[in-house]
Amino acid sequence: MGVRATELRKGTVIQENGQLWLIVEYMHHTPGNLRAVIHCKMKNIQTGQTRELRLGSGDVYEVAYLDKKKCEYLYKDSTGYVFMDQESFDQFPLPAELVEDKMGYVRENTVVDVTFHENLAIGVDLPASVTLKVIEAESAVKGNTATNVKKEAIVETGMKVKVPLHITAGDQIKISTVDGEFQGRQN
Repeated sequence: MGVRATELRKGTVIQENGQLWLIVEYMHHTPGNLRAVIHCKMKNIQTGQTRELRLGSGDVYEVAYLDKKKCEYLYKDSTGYVFMDQESFDQFPLPAELVEDKMGYVRENTVVDVTFHENLAIGVDLPASVTLKVIEAESAVKGNTATNVKKEAIVETGMKVKVPLHITAGDQIKISTVDGEFQGRQN
């Protein structure tokens, strides 16, 4: 389905020359009496390549039809991250270059939404935040608690997170999947 450039938004996936492009940034600019100009920053879903475009308001683009399925993350191997469809029980790998930045938030055997385009898995959608267990954290030094000092901790997926000094190994912490920031301790 063709959509004019003025109808595109951040997060929309368009199809161009057989490639899928995710709109990462979108800015509509109307300078005075001149025609509107749209600046887009796009990321190729298959290759990870980024590019910036300057679009006219009359330009038309093909929006890609995407499907989401609940899938369980099983394990990582040489082909990438292996998932299993919860309905058909089919297993499939997602290449590391597509989802590596998101997998630090996902434990094995966790169910997540996987995005498909024409039966090809192209990405993982995460919730706004996740709760993970701290497996390693530096011990706090007495006297450092007067300021907002943070230390590095390693969670069960192997990801490193900056946390307040009172967090210790074994604590469950809530982490934002948007920016990787510590959001609080969970019980």
